[in-house]
Amino acid sequence: MGQLLCCIQVDQSQVAMKETFGRFNEVLEPGCHCMPWIFGQKIGGYLSLRVQKLDVRCETKTKDNVFVTVVASVQYRAILDKAVDAFYKLSNTREQIQAYVFDVIRASVPKMNLDDFFEQKNHVAKAVEQELEKVMTNYGFEIVQTLIVDIEPDETVKRAMNEINAAARMRVATKDKAEAEKILQIKRAEGEAEAKYLSGLGIARQRQAIVDGLRDSVLAFSDNVPGTTAREVMDMVLVTQYFDTMKEIGASSKSSAVFLPHGPGAVRDVAEQIRNGLLQAQAH
Repeated sequence: MGQLLCCIQVDQSQVAMKETFGRFNEVLEPGCHCMPWIFGQKIGGYLSLRVQKLDVRCETKTKDNVFVTVVASVQYRAILDKAVDAFYKLSNTREQIQAYVFDVIRASVPKMNLDDFFEQKNHVAKAVEQELEKVMTNYGFEIVQTLIVDIEPDETVKRAMNEINAAARMRVATKDKAEAEKILQIKRAEGEAEAKYLSGLGIARQRQAIVDGLRDSVLAFSDNVPGTTAREVMDMVLVTQYFDTMKEIGASSKSSAVFLPHGPGAVRDVAEQIRNGLLQAQAH
């Protein structure tokens, strides 16, 4: 209907190439335009000014001989002021961009090891963008952005990398576990040493208290019973302690059999042995 009325419509974000008898005439921007076909005028085609995206998959090899598949995403659009070049100079824009992406990636990646490539993929993307910008501007296209969106090593390489990572993490975990056990043993030993120290301190205080009690008892007995000597009082105390010990042994249900000489003479012998032992200890 528009052609019959000699009018055409150009949509937003598009331009149309007006031709007269097959020769380019002018660029028609969005809106309604008069197109008298009887004078040989027609639309040669439409060019989109929207940002377009092209994903390129490229297989290449790294410096350490690992084959990887690199996926690059190129965002581009036609430049309004160079719409004529963008429409007439290239027959297939996408294949042209793809060829330059292949060239840059296959020239850059073989200079890097695989690990370096993962770390420096932005440098590769920048190199691709600069090369495309330099070339495609002459054809009327602007490179908006270039991204390396994926790096796919061979499946066996990925499995090996995962195993290396797992082994490294296991080594760190084992080291941390050993350090924790070491700290635990040190703390346990420090606790046992402190407990033994406190136990020894308690025993020493207990013995000191016993000695003090015996001394007070001997002094009090000597004061209250004239004519008694300290040795006689100690003999009596030892006899009392002896019977208390026998009572404790007999009252305990888990005590083993203990054979001791019994009788007043035996008590005297025990007291004599204890006294001699104390005197010898004092002599040394």
